[in-house]
Amino acid sequence: MTILAELHQDHVNLNKLLFILRQNGGQLRAGKNPNFNLISDVIAYIGNYADGFHHPREDRLYEYFSGRAVQLDEQLNKCLVDHEQIKVATTQLKKAVDGVLQGAIMPMAQFADCLDEFVDLQLNHLNTEESELFPLIEQYAKPNDWVVLVQALPRPNDPLFGEQQAQEYTALYRELIMELNCA
Repeated sequence: MTILAELHQDHVNLNKLLFILRQNGGQLRAGKNPNFNLISDVIAYIGNYADGFHHPREDRLYEYFSGRAVQLDEQLNKCLVDHEQIKVATTQLKKAVDGVLQGAIMPMAQFADCLDEFVDLQLNHLNTEESELFPLIEQYAKPNDWVVLVQALPRPNDPLFGEQQAQEYTALYRELIMELNCA
């Protein structure tokens, strides 16, 4: 499996989690109580894995391909900026959901807006990488690049979607399976 295929699989997995966030936001807008603990767990995973391992891995990949073409560099820079914005948005949403779980007063419409903005930001970013950036990287990559990158960018163990779930994510994994089966 190539690095781009591995990153694509991470994107597929993130899309599953974003779907759950979108569903919970819809429940909130419909006047129902969403699963705030599940929302919190999803945001924690995204903060820990996506922002902590996935994006830094992409950043190093993008740095490696930097300077090969103007069009590629423009997309690489856009995605690097997106990564910083996503990290800030993840932190803000985590604070909001933690506040709700701790009894802070927050209008639920405002929370639903934050959730929707976060999901939209993530989806737009994933779509840009998949439809624009990854094809450009493949266009400018040479066969030896992938040999070098496999050594330079080892795949981290995904604590939720990997072969063995980390104990902190076993409840989230069960909830994820239930949510996706009910959808």
